[in-house]
Amino acid sequence: MLRRAGGYLADRGCDSPRLDAEILLADVLGVDRITLYTDHHRPLSASETDAYRATIARRGAREPVAYITGRRGFRRLDLAVTPAVLVPRPETELLVEWVVEVAPNGGRVLDWGTGSGALALAVADERPDVQVTGIDRSPDALAVARANDPAGGVTWAASDGFAALSGERFDVIAANPPYLSEAELAGAPPELSFEPVGALVAGPTGLEALESIARGAPAHLAPGGWLVTEVGFAQATRVCELLSDARLVDVGSRRDLAGTERAVGGRRE
Repeated sequence: MLRRAGGYLADRGCDSPRLDAEILLADVLGVDRITLYTDHHRPLSASETDAYRATIARRGAREPVAYITGRRGFRRLDLAVTPAVLVPRPETELLVEWVVEVAPNGGRVLDWGTGSGALALAVADERPDVQVTGIDRSPDALAVARANDPAGGVTWAASDGFAALSGERFDVIAANPPYLSEAELAGAPPELSFEPVGALVAGPTGLEALESIARGAPAHLAPGGWLVTEVGFAQATRVCELLSDARLVDVGSRRDLAGTERAVGGRRE
């Protein structure tokens, strides 16, 4: 079954067909992936076979694996995800690492555009001494984030940009905003068509949300506070200029594991 499913997914252009086939079969059977090998001779029942074929058909249509299983691992967390939020990506872990590094003891951290809550929850998990707030303009996204936080370790709030944060200041503001242009989405992998457009596309240039954050964040940074944001391909130089124009200092970028400048940050004096 795994060989056939992997071949089917490869023919349909999936980047990791065998891995996808294993994750989906383990999900259908309610086991971990290692069990697929330790118990590999066990035949599937008719109902298991039907369920697996249905999930493979969905993946063959390029629906993200995380939406099919409803789960996604991020850092040390296992998160629920739905089509109301972006699928958490490894690149965003770079932001988590930056926040964990610069947040002062007992400081306040804001996750701007929290989506599933991945960034906010990872920071709260790794830095339990800080106070974390996650905001999003989407009620459906906030519902997912709250569901991922049964212990209530993060403060969640609805806000369109910084609109609901009048007078509040934070020691770190972290953002994974929409940064694709409309043209870039049109040429993107089919998986992105399943994700919320408003969380992906900023506008005609792809820089609109980043420009808004650079303008609005300094008023909500405590002295010495950091703004760190994820950026798209070839956007780092321009976003560094935006942060410098906003009178932030120590402005720089960091590369992800693929060598792409994926995060940009600056500090308020």
